[in-house]
Amino acid sequence: MTAAASHDLPPVEYVRLIDEAARLDGVIAIHSTARGPAAGGCRLWSYPDAETMLADAARLAEGMSYKNAMAELPFGGGKSVLRRPHGAFDRRILFEAFGREVEKLGGRYVTAEDVGTGVEDMEFAAMHTSHVAGRTARPGFAGGDPSPWTALGVFEAMKASALFAYGSSLSGMTIAVQGLGSVGAELCHMLDGAGARLVVADIVTERAAGVADKLGATVAAVEEIAGVDAQVFAPCALGGALDDAALAALKAKVVCGAANNQLAAPHIAGRLLEMDVTYAPDYVVNAGGIINVSAEYLHEDENQVRARVMRIGPRTADILEQARDLHLPSSQVANRIAEQLMTQPVDAAD
Repeated sequence: MTAAASHDLPPVEYVRLIDEAARLDGVIAIHSTARGPAAGGCRLWSYPDAETMLADAARLAEGMSYKNAMAELPFGGGKSVLRRPHGAFDRRILFEAFGREVEKLGGRYVTAEDVGTGVEDMEFAAMHTSHVAGRTARPGFAGGDPSPWTALGVFEAMKASALFAYGSSLSGMTIAVQGLGSVGAELCHMLDGAGARLVVADIVTERAAGVADKLGATVAAVEEIAGVDAQVFAPCALGGALDDAALAALKAKVVCGAANNQLAAPHIAGRLLEMDVTYAPDYVVNAGGIINVSAEYLHEDENQVRARVMRIGPRTADILEQARDLHLPSSQVANRIAEQLMTQPVDAAD
């Protein structure tokens, strides 16, 4: 079935996943396959109802089409989202059932870990399908935890953005980092190594305290982090960080972070342009994780992953320069490029 246009959702093919015995209730959303199989992670979340779950799947699948195309990967866009069962449940039984559903698609969709899922879950799914990545790393090959690669891509994009906006390196700059999960924390270590000053916030206060102890960061309240006196604001938590309230408080002239769907509404892109804020489009800069997942699935090595991730900085700079020359929001320029790329078939060897 296809998402209805009346809900302002992108058109996707839905594959409903229901296995009552395994307590599996979810959906695979396929947005595009022109470049290759639809690829995107599996999210386990406490959705209040099926409609919310389907809407999230559609938007996430569309986002993966843009991300995979912009990263020049031989994949289209897809996503799987599962409703987290109430109470205790057996993850092995659940994800083995999920793997069987993925296998039924015959390679049209490739899954991996995402919010709420991990390496062990993907290993369970892999017992029934080969169309899965995000598994235990194998010596000599890409794979394992994608977080360091995501952080590296954001770091390279941030260096390019700072050079574009300020004409200087990150050394001595104050960076406000919102969200200290695996990617945000790794990014902080890279920024500290580059000589930046850190102001950090996380809903889990222990995470913020831990980063402060290790790196000498200043801790801010989550509701205040967007408005601290900093040169760069790095949203690295859940989506929607850039809303009207955040923009009203924002002091940084660069926004570059790992979070997905950072713009809370379409008009935010125009407001950032009016405010002369350099915005590094989220799906451009946070593609390191899917690059690693792609390389794992294609049996590539870490050198190939690093080469692709290191292109994120120059790609970000090119988009920012085009946006300046055209006087358009950087997100609009990125979307134009991705939309052209996502319709073009590509050989996995390219």
